[in-house]
Amino acid sequence: MKFKTSNQPLAAFSHSSLTDITMLLLIYFLLTSQFVMHSGVKVKLPGSKTNEQAVQTKMIITVTSDGRIYAGAEETSIAELPTKLSILKSQTNENNLIIRADKTVQIELIIKIMDTGKGIGIDKFTIETEKVTEK
Repeated sequence: MKFKTSNQPLAAFSHSSLTDITMLLLIYFLLTSQFVMHSGVKVKLPGSKTNEQAVQTKMIITVTSDGRIYAGAEETSIAELPTKLSILKSQTNENNLIIRADKTVQIELIIKIMDTGKGIGIDKFTIETEKVTEK
């Protein structure tokens, strides 16, 4: 039995192995990336050595260093906050409010936000922090 040998390159390129590698990379990056929603408001979060990843939620209140309050990406006042929170709560059916407050914000303002949340039935609060690495 004679086998036919040829020194010519293959005329067709097989894409199946390239597709497999691409799919594996896509799955790897999807599994290892962090899906945390941030509003567009920049704040300097307080540091914590035991920082844990917050549960993803759409109920985020951001307080800037100058005392501005944002419900999601929309600026609001402390008087309008109950209405905004009740709308967010009805849209998401979640019961966890994440407070992203600048580290220079007075604690009294954060307590007012928590009281407002409790007034509309929110019973879980998370104060977001940044992880501090030891040097």
